[in-house]
Amino acid sequence: MSWRKLTDIQWGKISKHLPVRKKSPQGGRPPTDNKKCFEGILWILWTGAPWSDLPSRYGSKSTVHRRLQECTESGTLEHLWKTFLSQLQEKEQIRWNECFVDGTFSSAKKGEKDSEKPSGVREQSLWYWLMARIGIHVDSASPSEVKLLVPTLATVQIKTHQPQRLIADKGYDSNEIRKRLKDRGIEPIIPARKNNRKATDQDRRKLRRYRSRWIVERTIAWLQNFRRLVVRYERSVTIYSALVHMVCALIALKRVLG
Repeated sequence: MSWRKLTDIQWGKISKHLPVRKKSPQGGRPPTDNKKCFEGILWILWTGAPWSDLPSRYGSKSTVHRRLQECTESGTLEHLWKTFLSQLQEKEQIRWNECFVDGTFSSAKKGEKDSEKPSGVREQSLWYWLMARIGIHVDSASPSEVKLLVPTLATVQIKTHQPQRLIADKGYDSNEIRKRLKDRGIEPIIPARKNNRKATDQDRRKLRRYRSRWIVERTIAWLQNFRRLVVRYERSVTIYSALVHMVCALIALKRVLG
């Protein structure tokens, strides 16, 4: 896969949501251009390379990384994602009648920041994609998928809407989860495991909708095109989540521009 820079149209949509960098009245070097830093972060995301390999054309690696930290702390990247999703909603390009949830693992090579685990112990991050790019939750791989479904629902970026049906695989087979979804007005489409004979909501006609679950798998494949997310090198889960939000924003922007 070859790395592609942002087009002028894409950058025009993105730049208006980034903080304006002004030259210090005390003099000194002018601040590095926002576009250079943003594309520098994208280069790291796309290639999966270490920060030390960042090409000089994007500026100092410490400056680019500092901009990423600033955007993380201010919530700029998550706001960018929410903005483009809202534009998709205005164009009626988000299907709220039928949405999907699934998770995937990312090996955490450096472990978790401030973790009590000894060095050398491998950890994993778990992404939960909800509703095909509308919400996402990043957590450790320890909890079961069932326990993380409700926190993932809370991450929906457009708070005025919720899905009518939620489709998930057998990993979410739980009558308690089905009940909690129905209490929220969401119809669960979750097939039961073979050994679960007490599973509720197993109408075969409705379960036919499960065939459409490839949509969320395709979405995860889009995310994994950015190699920095496939293997997590960031010790801070907050920064890692911000990188995921950045990719989500780019995927949503592509849909906005058609």
